[in-house]
Amino acid sequence: MNEPALVVTRAYDLNLWLFEKATHLPRSYRVILGDRLMQSGLDLLLLLVRAAYLPAHSPRKGELLDRAGLETNTLRYLLRMTKDLHQLSVDSYSYASERIEEIGRMTGGWRKSLR
Repeated sequence: MNEPALVVTRAYDLNLWLFEKATHLPRSYRVILGDRLMQSGLDLLLLLVRAAYLPAHSPRKGELLDRAGLETNTLRYLLRMTKDLHQLSVDSYSYASERIEEIGRMTGGWRKSLR
């Protein structure tokens, strides 16, 4: 599997995990924090999907990957806040952090390969 397809798959799998976790948050957190987690995860996935389907020489591809990098950081902070509010276990936070770190590395490598 090539890197663009692999990073999209990883982001998709992370979204499945995020949706499961976010829907189990207490209502007071689910409405704001859970929705933001799910939206940020979806935004990341959709940016990567769009970039994967653009021609290799498209200047828009780099822009989408840069935005995906920013979204990855947004997701990191949302997850950290969820953990700090004791709504996510340390083990779950560790799992998600590893997945996000992997997606960030892969996205950065993909971005560098365009230069």
